[in-house]
Amino acid sequence: MSQINKKNVIKLLEDIAVYLELKGENPFRISAYTKAAQALERDNRSLTEIDDFTKIKGIGKGTSTVIEEYIETGKSPELEELQEEVPEGLIPLLDLPGLGGKKLAKLYEQLGIVDKATLQKALEEGEVEKLEGFGQKSAEKMLQSLRDFGTRPDRLPIAYMQPFAKKVEEYLHKLETIERFSLAGSMRRVKETIGDLDFIISSKSPGKTRDELLKNPDIREVIASGETKVSVVLRGDWDVNVDFRIVKDKEFASTLHHFTGSKDHNVLMRQIAKSQGEKISEYGVENSDSGKIKTFKTEKAFYEHFGLTYIPPEVREGKEETKLFRQPVPLLQPEDIKSDLHMHTTWSDGAHSVEEMAERCKEKGYEYIVITDHSKYLRVANGLNESRLRKQREEIERVNDKMTDFHIFCGVEMDILPDGTLDFDDDFLKEMDVVIASVHSRFSQSEEEIMKRMNAALDNPHVDIIAHPTGRLIGKRQGYAVNIEKLIKKAGETGTVLELNANPNRLDLMADNIEKAQENGVMIAINTDAHNFPMLEDMKTGVGTARRGYMKKENVLNTKSLKEFKKWLNDTSK
Repeated sequence: MSQINKKNVIKLLEDIAVYLELKGENPFRISAYTKAAQALERDNRSLTEIDDFTKIKGIGKGTSTVIEEYIETGKSPELEELQEEVPEGLIPLLDLPGLGGKKLAKLYEQLGIVDKATLQKALEEGEVEKLEGFGQKSAEKMLQSLRDFGTRPDRLPIAYMQPFAKKVEEYLHKLETIERFSLAGSMRRVKETIGDLDFIISSKSPGKTRDELLKNPDIREVIASGETKVSVVLRGDWDVNVDFRIVKDKEFASTLHHFTGSKDHNVLMRQIAKSQGEKISEYGVENSDSGKIKTFKTEKAFYEHFGLTYIPPEVREGKEETKLFRQPVPLLQPEDIKSDLHMHTTWSDGAHSVEEMAERCKEKGYEYIVITDHSKYLRVANGLNESRLRKQREEIERVNDKMTDFHIFCGVEMDILPDGTLDFDDDFLKEMDVVIASVHSRFSQSEEEIMKRMNAALDNPHVDIIAHPTGRLIGKRQGYAVNIEKLIKKAGETGTVLELNANPNRLDLMADNIEKAQENGVMIAINTDAHNFPMLEDMKTGVGTARRGYMKKENVLNTKSLKEFKKWLNDTSK
């Protein structure tokens, strides 16, 4: 027997369906392979645990024969024959946004499109837009996508995906046939990069819900439109795939757990279930002896069934969570955040005034904030010199006099200069309530040079926080050559706080380093680095990243009350 696993078989069935579609085969034959792949994916068993594939609803005798031959020999004559009949160059074109199997089959049959070159030629000569179902705008976008072909990463930064998720959620809230819904997948787990978006929906009228979903004006292409699964592509600079799973409400919690993942977490849960004589599926928990399926109203009840407390999505990564959550783990909660310690105003490169930022933060329920406009070195951001910072303090004091039950501290985001010196001398730094130090220049320096700069800030008694410590931008920039282990160790020795920059383009420090910082007794500040009102909302993503690093409330600086924060500022031993 060949070393074939379940994923290999599912991919085989999906590949055959794609090739059949490209050939323009009978839709019923295509559907047979698609349904078989979906049925096998839903089945919780491994290949060795399945004695008869035809007993699985959705798998017929024909597809079962194909599966068994592939498992036995490691080859599929069915697929090999199709691969000979369909031009090889068509398959990569399926990765083009907005170009599914049906459309590509039409291009192949009517225009003789067989690869990227022939498609580009047909688009440039205006032949594609003449076909029914395409049009000029569609052809223009396809041509642009083709020219950018290969530039779209498999996974997109969370900062790019968040607006899509928000827009989908806003649309779902308007649908009348939906009982409840939730985001699932890696987006729910607050991963830094996302493959596609997943939503779980409970509905008593799945057909009507499907129809409502397909009316979304942002849809570029419909990939699947069944009563249990709807898959679409949303328009964007990079198009985004969205999968909707439609289930009965009693199945909602189990399905949500299943499609939230991660795969490794689900493996751990299946092992626990197996030890109890049970099997977990997206539909519930099945008793292996009786076949009876137990469902749950909530994920909390699902976990309690296995002797666990609720495991938050952020830590479902298949590590130690099923051992740790035998009892409650006191992770940081969004409501624990009392302030934001890093933000910019119109004094440097922010969009709003000191008073406006303060009022908005007070509306969010914060007790205090720190205004930290850029220092003089960063001219491109209209950085402040000593004179302007003193004038800003006067404005801050004026606003403080107007506000009740809220306080604004005077701070600065001070550049650590390329030569290892700081942008202000110690005499001036004494005047500031809070000093944040950061690197904004010469990212190409060696590790030795970068660490010299970092150590200059860490050793300075007036520097409270190191901002965005690695300088990375997710999917765009790796950051500078900081030795993160040495940085964390030194911060622990000097009592310097490290920032988790909550901007979803940064999430710097990343979750793994947050965990290391906590282990080394280093305090973390979760800050938005907001330059406008919307960026203040990034705090939620920052908290999610902190939770991924198992961060506890007591180790986060801005969970302190105003009274506690003032005490911390005056503590010379920190």
